[in-house]
Amino acid sequence: MSEPSEPPVGVGPWAGPWPTTASGELPAHLDPELLTTGDRRNVLDRYRYWSHEAVVADLDTRRHGFHVAIENWGHDFNIGSVVRTANAFNAAAIHIVGRRRWNRRGAMVTDRYLHEHHHADVAGLLTWARENGLPVLGVDNVPGSVPLEGYAVPRDCVLFLGQEGPGLSAEAVEGCQDVLAITQYGSTRSVNAGAAAAIVMYHWALEHAGDLTP
Repeated sequence: MSEPSEPPVGVGPWAGPWPTTASGELPAHLDPELLTTGDRRNVLDRYRYWSHEAVVADLDTRRHGFHVAIENWGHDFNIGSVVRTANAFNAAAIHIVGRRRWNRRGAMVTDRYLHEHHHADVAGLLTWARENGLPVLGVDNVPGSVPLEGYAVPRDCVLFLGQEGPGLSAEAVEGCQDVLAITQYGSTRSVNAGAAAAIVMYHWALEHAGDLTP
């Protein structure tokens, strides 16, 4: 017996006459190819049939003030999950520290809608943050870390995450203004890096994004 097929994502070709402006032209934000073939991308319904460039331009008008930085010394597969969450919370940008290449599969193409920066090492990220007037806040449960709960995360900042397993490097911890720890109640030593990123971004949003409805 064959497995039931999953329903298709997105929408098919546009049904009926195409939208037009008052002058009879196709609105600039719509993509003729998507209107013709359908839009199966991982995007909100409001962006269906929009061109990639139009989606990015619209997101740029309301980017949030936090950046997300991730150490990448061993091709951590969790980076894709972190990037996907950064897209969901409309981060200002993502920063890859260490190896330029990372496993993009988990991002499910959401990285295309973010601005990506690369820094060869921690010092490079810290210099960039200092030049742009952004405090760097680590996310890890290391000795001396500050509980995330109750911490007033600044609107404009860099949230710096380490790799799954080892966490933030010693150099990264040393360079952070503060390192934030997520309180845990079970037996595990740490939560998954992707989960930690989601928690700290949601914490930022509760402080600064107001109503989370886009």
